[in-house]
Amino acid sequence: MKVLKRVLLWTGIILLALIVFVVGSVVVDGWFAEGRLDPITNTTLTAADGETIRAYVAKPEGPGPHPAVIMIHEFYGLRSEIVGKADALAKEGYVVIAPHVFRGGTTNWIPRAIYNVISADPNQVDSDVDVAYEWLVAQSDVQADRIGIMGFCFGGGTSLRYSLSNNQLAATVIFYGQPIGDPEKLKSLSGPVLGIFGEVDQSIPLEEVEAMRAGLDQAGVPHEVIIYEGQPHAFLGSMEEVAQGGVDRDAWNTLLEFLRANLQDGTGAAESSSLTHDEAARGIPTLKYVVRLALSHLFHMEHPGHAG
Repeated sequence: MKVLKRVLLWTGIILLALIVFVVGSVVVDGWFAEGRLDPITNTTLTAADGETIRAYVAKPEGPGPHPAVIMIHEFYGLRSEIVGKADALAKEGYVVIAPHVFRGGTTNWIPRAIYNVISADPNQVDSDVDVAYEWLVAQSDVQADRIGIMGFCFGGGTSLRYSLSNNQLAATVIFYGQPIGDPEKLKSLSGPVLGIFGEVDQSIPLEEVEAMRAGLDQAGVPHEVIIYEGQPHAFLGSMEEVAQGGVDRDAWNTLLEFLRANLQDGTGAAESSSLTHDEAARGIPTLKYVVRLALSHLFHMEHPGHAG
């Protein structure tokens, strides 16, 4: 009995120490988070609540007007990997804005990234994406009816959720983001959808991806949903990794083909009188999804440059 009590005591002490360490690390990391945005942002916008939204903007050569893309980061926040992808799309002829939609800064520390997601207000996130969208519309070198949105991980789910409430968007791209399968919600989409997922992604079960595919079918939304065999969460790496070929390049080329067909060659967004928001249409990130997302990153560290 004494041995059992001693084991329980030490187990409790270890767990308490671990909790203190994790909480403390999140706080300490937050002290440096804002400064990490300085070298990777070049634009500031004003949010609806008066706060500053840091963003990176990449533009193609020439006066335009050009199609445009809103690019939403993963659960770490805006990082150099997203900046590299924005620059790559600009070379393909798109104006790209990549806003940092978390209050505070960016991180490379998974506990802080988890905190970013669970503390983020979806209404505030969507409002900040609104500001980025409206900024694009106001630019003389942007084709206002050919604006798409895309994102990775947290950003992929955010892109789909936001598209449900902005009927001006011409296309939506989801890289391993939280799916939405309800056809009644999906039918509000104003443009086609590209979904890219990994077969062995532990944060997004394949049945949820298939439910989204079925929901898009029922909603009559044009779509392409691709599941890459043997690939985990966050398998698309940096542009340096894309240049090496393989699955990374294939997924990137699929993105380029989709954007080319729907933003450059397509007819643009469906006509509508105004920007609308439907609270009921939003798919809010669940705690279950956040936990699975964290575990996926913890067990998928062999590619630290990947935009998870």
